[in-house]
Amino acid sequence: MEIVTDRLYSWASELDPQTLEQALKASRLPIVEGHVALMPDAHLGIGATIGSVIPTRGAVIPSAVGVDIGCGMIAVETDLTAPGLPDDLGPYLRDLEHVVPAGLGKWHRRSSDAAERWLAEHPNEHLSDKQLERALVQLGTLGSGNHFFEVCLDERDVVWITLHSGSRGVGNQLAEKHIKVAKRLATQAGTPLEDPDLAWLQEMTPQFDDYIRDMLWAQDYARANRDQMMDAALAAFFRFCGGGAERTRVNCHHNFTEQEEHPGVGRVWVTRKGAIRAQRGDLGLIPGAMGTASYVVRGTGNEPSWRSCAHGAGRRMSRTKARKTFTADDLAAAMKGRTWLADRASRLIDEIPGSYKDIDQVMADQADLVEVLHRLRGILNYKGTT
Repeated sequence: MEIVTDRLYSWASELDPQTLEQALKASRLPIVEGHVALMPDAHLGIGATIGSVIPTRGAVIPSAVGVDIGCGMIAVETDLTAPGLPDDLGPYLRDLEHVVPAGLGKWHRRSSDAAERWLAEHPNEHLSDKQLERALVQLGTLGSGNHFFEVCLDERDVVWITLHSGSRGVGNQLAEKHIKVAKRLATQAGTPLEDPDLAWLQEMTPQFDDYIRDMLWAQDYARANRDQMMDAALAAFFRFCGGGAERTRVNCHHNFTEQEEHPGVGRVWVTRKGAIRAQRGDLGLIPGAMGTASYVVRGTGNEPSWRSCAHGAGRRMSRTKARKTFTADDLAAAMKGRTWLADRASRLIDEIPGSYKDIDQVMADQADLVEVLHRLRGILNYKGTT
């Protein structure tokens, strides 16, 4: 850990000047209590840095939670091992496209019974009819970008299924609505901000209450989305393998805020933007890029980090730069030996491992934040394209 200033602590051994300056701006906000913590995967975001933990008193910054509210990871340890798998995983990859729709504009043709039940049990009367309809058909779908599905083997050759996704279109729309409200209120109040995207909502106001209500609902939606995809994908996988059962399930957010008690500051809002909670005993998932390792971890409860850790490898370069730097052949070389959407390599170049930080260095940087339980290596990767 490096104490950059008394308002900014960093665990990142690789940190570009733009990202550092963005984090410093957040650390200087008057609502920040103590210091902002930068995780090893920190990189430039919108408003707040991705891979940052921001403790605030009496206020929350909607753009710090981000536009994919509740985005996170889920993993299931199965009772299967590598020798029990079919030699060719290609047919299962093709099955996934029907079981778990992925990609821009890809979702279920009609809402599932599980989605109908979930929305009935978690109503949000503030959604428009169009938002409700979209929420129903997108529940149980992956999305695009860095959202992915993998079949992995751990150091024992035990089979794991991992998945990364969030609150889909409805979460994005709710986030954008409240970010605009925060900006408007800041402008009306004449609040000085180094970045308009750092506008906050104050406790004891209707706007704050509205945001917390929608944010919590979207977090629940994101968690349910991951669970429903995992349930469907596991059922198909066990059919494909001729049997199998679930042993352990881990489901964690990495774009969220919640109230927590911390020594010396008391009760504060802790916003994790691209970071997961790592209280002592918490189980978490830290994925690398496609073609690299992922980790199942247990938190150590490190206080200077606000009991947090990295959420992944973190981008080293923008998607545009990645497409200019690498080729489809480069990606194919990185994915050698794995089952993946090789025929779509040209559309997945921006997800190549070289465009991300080294996940093993990220893990070394945060040895005081988490204990590694399992190191996973992907053998099948499924990812939506834009």
